[in-house]
Amino acid sequence: MNLINKKVTHKRFGMGSIVKHNDSSIEILFATENKKFVFPDVFGKHLKLHDKSAAISLEKIIQEKEMERKEEEWKKEEEKKLLRKKQELRLEYEKLMKNHKLHPESQMVFWCDTDEQNSSFSEWKVFSGAIKSGNNKGKPNKPIRLHQNSAVLLTAIDSGMPEKDRRILGVYMVNEGFVGKLCEDGNIPAHTKYRLQLTEQESDQMLFWEYYVNEKFPKKMSWNTGKYRYFDNSWMAQILHDIVSLKSDPKERELAQQFFEHFCKMNQITEQELPKPNGALMRI
Repeated sequence: MNLINKKVTHKRFGMGSIVKHNDSSIEILFATENKKFVFPDVFGKHLKLHDKSAAISLEKIIQEKEMERKEEEWKKEEEKKLLRKKQELRLEYEKLMKNHKLHPESQMVFWCDTDEQNSSFSEWKVFSGAIKSGNNKGKPNKPIRLHQNSAVLLTAIDSGMPEKDRRILGVYMVNEGFVGKLCEDGNIPAHTKYRLQLTEQESDQMLFWEYYVNEKFPKKMSWNTGKYRYFDNSWMAQILHDIVSLKSDPKERELAQQFFEHFCKMNQITEQELPKPNGALMRI
């Protein structure tokens, strides 16, 4: 926009003519001297442009600059909020997990057979299974990685379907006070509040292998033995985040959101830094 030689009026210096300007400054010749001002900030309160057509164009520039300024302020404020959130998460984590080292794969995914699909939700617990061999044969497996930050994911495959179609049925945080190393009976009870069961329609949209991947064999989808396996904390956060989006009932959605926020707090995860799901199904 060319403003050279355009007439202006300044509240203090009176009439003048624009002699120079760029994106950040403007120079005006008044009766006795030249004055420099910040562009376009000086217009509006202090300086008036006589040319109406140029004034309209200038107003658009001012509005764009103001929008850019507000956006920049918003970004800085969001960065401050994120930093504060990280600090809060760290302090809360230190308080809750004083003597516990957070394992990056301290979540459990459980294979539910037909009977367990019903009992897991009616009783809100799963059984880790029995040891198959050795001196402790027959004794319950100890889910040693599970702690206060852990959640249990319930999954199943419909009869005759391939492993890649394994669906997520529901998820729960372990009960308050549960410590896997101290679990003698192999039962993993659910938290009294943070527990979610998906409808059949919701479950059809939540395929386990969209989140889970074996990095050694990134395109392989198999589950040969065992009732459960451990998996990455961030994958569980991704699943919970997507469940929030699935829930249409306001109360269920609110609970899912609270569950997600609680899980992130317990695992020192911030939503803004959570990567997109990149499981084996996403790599085919």
